[in-house]
Amino acid sequence: MGASRTKPVTSGPELFCRFAFPPNLLGYCGPGDTALVGELLQGGEVALAEMRQTATAFAGAWPYLQLISSVTGGDPLDYRVVEAYWLGNSLLRQLDLQTMGNSVYDRFSGQAGPEWPMIAQTLGSEARPSHSFHVFCVYPWVGLLQSGSVDQALHVLDRCRIRWGTVEARDNGALVVSTRLLTWDGRSLGLGHETTERVQPPVDAQDIAVGDQVAMHWDYVCQRISETQKRHLETYQAMHMRLANQTGRRLAHRVEA
Repeated sequence: MGASRTKPVTSGPELFCRFAFPPNLLGYCGPGDTALVGELLQGGEVALAEMRQTATAFAGAWPYLQLISSVTGGDPLDYRVVEAYWLGNSLLRQLDLQTMGNSVYDRFSGQAGPEWPMIAQTLGSEARPSHSFHVFCVYPWVGLLQSGSVDQALHVLDRCRIRWGTVEARDNGALVVSTRLLTWDGRSLGLGHETTERVQPPVDAQDIAVGDQVAMHWDYVCQRISETQKRHLETYQAMHMRLANQTGRRLAHRVEA
C-alpha cells in the first residue's frame, strides 16, 4: 500500500514548494511569477536553495513558519517546521495561539479584518499556527457562508484546505482519488461521505501509485503521506473546523440580533 512506499522528504524547501505550488499557480499567494515555484520544484536541490528567498513572498504562510520555528530556535524552512504548518506534527502541541498574545495579533489581525475580535474570543487554548487554522479561522469564507454565499465560499474552503485521500485509479494523466469533501448544513461545516474526484499528479513527477495515501491542495496531489501524517491532518483540521463553527455561530447570532 501507499503508506509503506512513502519516501520521506528531507528538504524543508522542497516540502514547502510541493504545497505552495497549487495556490501560487492560481495567483492566490506568493510571487507574481506563478511559474517560479513549479520551476524551482522541478529544478533539484540547487534551484530549491532559491526557495529561501521566494518563501518570504508567501505572506500567509511565512508568519506561521516563523512562529513554529520559535519552538526549535532554528530555520523557518526546516523540514519539521514546514511539515507542522502544512500537515501538522508534534511541534504544534508546543504552541497555542491564545498564549502567544501580541505575536498573533501583529501577524494575523490584519488578514482577518474586522472579524478578528470575534475570532480571538474563539481561539481558546486549542488553536495552533497551522494552515488549517489560517483557512478556517482567519480567512473570511466562514463568514461568507453565514451571509448566504454558500457555493463559492464552500468551494474555496474545500480547495484551500489540505485534503487527504487514497488513489483509486489513473485517468488520462489525472489521478482519481477517494476523499471526503466539505459540507455545510446551514450552521456548521463538516465532512461528507466518501466520494471520488479527479486531480492532477504532483508537478515534480513523483511516483504515485494506485493505493497510495496522498495529500491534495487545490487541484493537485502534493505528495504521498504516511498514516501518521494523515492522522495529524485529520486532528488539526477537526480542531480548527470546530473553532470556525463556533465563530460562525457567534457571527450568525450577532446578525440575527
